Amino acid sequence: MSASSVLTPDAQLDLRGTPCPINFVRTKLYLEKMPPGGLLEVWLDPGEPIEQVPDSLTMAGYQVEQITDCAGYFSLVIRRPVTAA
Repeated sequence: MSASSVLTPDAQLDLRGTPCPINFVRTKLYLEKMPPGGLLEVWLDPGEPIEQVPDSLTMAGYQVEQITDCAGYFSLVIRRPVTAA
C-alpha cells in the first residue's frame, strides 16, 4: 500500500463545535462499537481538539492513520485495533 493511497472510512463522525473532552469520549465510544480493524473519520475543530484528541486516542490504544487540514477543521482517520486495546 503506497503512502498516497486514500483511506476509505467505514463511518464518519462530525464533532465540530464539540468541546474537549466530550469529543474524545464520543470518538472512543463510537470506535468501541465498530468492528476490529474498522476505520472512523472524525471531524475536529482546530486548536485544543486537534491537539488533544489524537494523543488521547493513541494513548488509549487506537491507531491514528491520517490527519488532514481541511481549512477550518481537521479530518482525523482512526483505526480500531484488531486486538483489544
